Amino acid sequence: MNPLVEAAEARRRALVDDLTAYVQLETPSDDRAALDEGLAWVRTYLEAHLGAPEAERAVDGAPHGDVAVLDWAAVNGGSGAVAVLCHYDTVWPLGTLVDWPVSIDGDRLTGPGAFDMKAGLVQVAHALAIAREQGLPLPAVRFVLNGDEEIGSPASRPVIEASVAGHDAVLVFEASAGGALKTARKGVGLFTVTTEGVEGHAGLDPENGVSAVDEMARVIVALHDSADLAAGTSVNVGTMSGGSRANVTAGSARALVDVRVTDVDEMRRMDATFAALRPRREAAGIEVDGGWNRPVMSRGPGTAALFAIAREVAAEQGLVVEETSVGGASDGNFAAALGLPVLDGLGAVGDGAHARHEWISIDGLVERTALAAGLLSRLGGGTA
Repeated sequence: MNPLVEAAEARRRALVDDLTAYVQLETPSDDRAALDEGLAWVRTYLEAHLGAPEAERAVDGAPHGDVAVLDWAAVNGGSGAVAVLCHYDTVWPLGTLVDWPVSIDGDRLTGPGAFDMKAGLVQVAHALAIAREQGLPLPAVRFVLNGDEEIGSPASRPVIEASVAGHDAVLVFEASAGGALKTARKGVGLFTVTTEGVEGHAGLDPENGVSAVDEMARVIVALHDSADLAAGTSVNVGTMSGGSRANVTAGSARALVDVRVTDVDEMRRMDATFAALRPRREAAGIEVDGGWNRPVMSRGPGTAALFAIAREVAAEQGLVVEETSVGGASDGNFAAALGLPVLDGLGAVGDGAHARHEWISIDGLVERTALAAGLLSRLGGGTA
């Protein structure tokens, strides 16, 4: 058996116990106290596996979780520098564990946040510990831990961008996509469209009122018509509200729009689409707020090379890994937009992100721990 696989297998029980403890610590994005407790746990957990970091700093993320940047030096003759991205917040509100506790059924472990993305942190901590124990070279490793990823990383984005700059590679321990590693992600735009009209009595004075809802309906059709799925561009008006009563011509309406694109040209086209929105009635108005929450994560040469290394390491361990492009975004998008090689989806094998059936494979937990150990050693100059 491959020594890294054997070492990871020996840690199977510890991996499960650690993940269980982590999932049992709820960390919703909107609860500052819970996030503080969660980050403290993560900080202590990493130190227990890797020793005290050589340097660390925390950046205030209020009203959400703080961003912690922790540095460990290269060991065992390793060289280079790798940044590791892990968010510790989840989409699940405090109290979810009451009716959805952590449970294990055969190979499946389920619990809020297990797949997205608490398993990833557990895997990389054990992977680094295994490589150290076996005397394998490891690069300098910088962990960037944030507690606002699930809401778009508003506070952590500049910290992430500054912290990953200058690194040879960025590894993101988000969940895999059906076991595949993620080498490309779409860019995401979050927009708010507001239409203004003129209120009036819908029955007594239907000609003089100007309906903001009618204007919004036309906007929604125009936006949905601008989608180009063949080009990888999706447009979704997720919510729409407007008006006050059935017998009052609506004076205002509001819609929230999610846009996903695969390249910068499509991003520019959608910008032009929003800018070109015009009201049908002269007395009406349209305003667009928001913008691009995450840039496109393209599969550049550096990312392709990273995946090739991961595929070689997996083959040495008797595994086959595939790569894929996904519509969801992560903090890896920020690093890729800086021109850095990024390999994402190194976390759990499982399914159900943001869903009540969220689960991870325990066999996958073990396998991906060994894969991460080999990948990190290879990036540090080793031949594992």
